Amino acid sequence: MKILRLLSAIVVLIAITIIVALFVTRPTPLPPNTVSAARLDAGPYEVDLTEVIWVDETRPTNSNGDYPGSDSRSFDVAIWSPIDTPGPYPLVLYSHGFMSTRHGGTYLAEHLASHGYVVVSANYPLTHYGAPGGPNADDVVHQPEDLSFLIDQTLALPKRDRNFSGGIDRSKIGVIGTSLGGLTSTLAAYHPRFADPRIRVAVSIAGPSVFFSNRFFTFADVPFLMIAGTHDSMIQFDQNAIPIPDKIKRGGLLTIDGASHAGFSHLTSGPFRILGNPDSIGCRSLMANLDLEVGKNPFPDLGGPEDGIIEDANAALPCTIRFKEAMPSGQQQWLATLATRAFFESHFASDQDDRLEHALFLEKTFPSEIPEIQFTAARGHS
Repeated sequence: MKILRLLSAIVVLIAITIIVALFVTRPTPLPPNTVSAARLDAGPYEVDLTEVIWVDETRPTNSNGDYPGSDSRSFDVAIWSPIDTPGPYPLVLYSHGFMSTRHGGTYLAEHLASHGYVVVSANYPLTHYGAPGGPNADDVVHQPEDLSFLIDQTLALPKRDRNFSGGIDRSKIGVIGTSLGGLTSTLAAYHPRFADPRIRVAVSIAGPSVFFSNRFFTFADVPFLMIAGTHDSMIQFDQNAIPIPDKIKRGGLLTIDGASHAGFSHLTSGPFRILGNPDSIGCRSLMANLDLEVGKNPFPDLGGPEDGIIEDANAALPCTIRFKEAMPSGQQQWLATLATRAFFESHFASDQDDRLEHALFLEKTFPSEIPEIQFTAARGHS
């Protein structure tokens, strides 16, 4: 009996410790009675989530480890859409990070869908967590074309196969991604050979960009927003984020002081947050699955200087800088959500005054209300 009581006491103590840790690491509420806090509320529409499988029979999947490859590319797809609204809807495609999944941006997808967007996200064939043969970042060179396929499939959905009415507004298609997904979104918007001209707005959250020259961003006239954290251990903020405003013509850089890299993933806002800075965990997994050399473009198949792709001898490898403390993941996800919707709406809102209001919030009101936020406007292409 004494042993049982002791075990029960230990279980209770562990449970209390976890509860306290979850409480301590919860996001700090945004300042009350601010525009930022009000804008964080869900939109007027309930959200439907549909899961489907789409297969591109026209392109192969390369062999990977013990996986022999395939003549096609298969995608597990999640579609978030608003319920009981007539449309047509803006379409946003979310690209997950390396070793993540289509649900890595759930918090963004749910928020956008509640405000009238259709959001589509897929597991990319070889870069998601459960990829056959193991996650392989090299397959990112095929992901811009994957995005084009996902756009095609979404636009071609017959009424009987979709849980939203009114169709997609083909003039309002945007892309967003986190980490390797941010790179995917950037390539799909600008690359001279891989870009899809239907994409009108692009957002990269903590995406690598050190190997993009100023020339790269001149291949398309697409507004671009980089969202990045100063405490990112995987994609160094100084080299990847700070140069962005000087490279782009429209958009800017949204800096979140204290934000980590892995903290932008939906997974880290749950119980995993009690493990501390999520980058300390993410770095171990990342470096175990990457083979990188200092100063070398990790994706040579993307092209060379003629494509706006350059090698920087000073480019830092991921996880060479470690931060002991970082903003709670839920907190930075709230801030990324506010920036994301404001940027898309500043281009996709139907009314010009609404577009201007969203732009003003992103560039002026948001930074003035939230001390951790700084917005730097685009100043390139001069």
